[in-house]
Amino acid sequence: MRILLVEDDPSLASGIRLALKPEHYTVDHLADGAQALSALQGDEPFAAVILDLGLPGLDGMRVLEAIRRHGNPLPVLVLTARDAVDDRIASLDAGADDYLIKPFEVAELKARLRALLRRSQGQASPVLECRGIRLDPATLGVSRHGEAVRLSRREFALLQELMGHPGRVFTRDTLTRRVYGWEEDVESNAIEVHIHHLRRKLFPELIRTVRGIGYVLDPAPRDGAP
Repeated sequence: MRILLVEDDPSLASGIRLALKPEHYTVDHLADGAQALSALQGDEPFAAVILDLGLPGLDGMRVLEAIRRHGNPLPVLVLTARDAVDDRIASLDAGADDYLIKPFEVAELKARLRALLRRSQGQASPVLECRGIRLDPATLGVSRHGEAVRLSRREFALLQELMGHPGRVFTRDTLTRRVYGWEEDVESNAIEVHIHHLRRKLFPELIRTVRGIGYVLDPAPRDGAP
């Protein structure tokens, strides 16, 4: 899943990105509130925002208020050094879904982010299951009919996107942005390669190519497929 991190402390931002990378999140980082708001008002497909309130210029509270004023329901996890009750209440009233007070434990950040994403997708459990495939974001485990399947970080992220929206057709460009974010030097056929590997490791009929558009994970078999 693709996360936007808005944090002006470079060392903290680097630490968060490093901590979330093994969790198979794609984390894009901005240090400026105005740039973050611009990105969020565009068509960038983020799953959630981790937002520092103490940003220079356009502070996090104003960014949060603008996000909600534009009707954007994107989950927002606020980071703040302000531990006064009134400040926490203000951030929740402005539209934050949750908050963490600095300094915080990385494990708690991960747990709160997982819970926030789960709620936003209407899931009581973080586990995704479809056609014998089971994907658990909490343990980063994938299995087929009970047997563990080893996936690379990119393969896991791609499968999670498709399983999280069964029946939805994704374009190659959308999947590329969700799996790679703003990283440079992405091979033009990267998504096709990952799709090929997923089909080989799981089963060929799991992911269907929609000619001229992209890919879809069908929630039920088609034409006798498993």
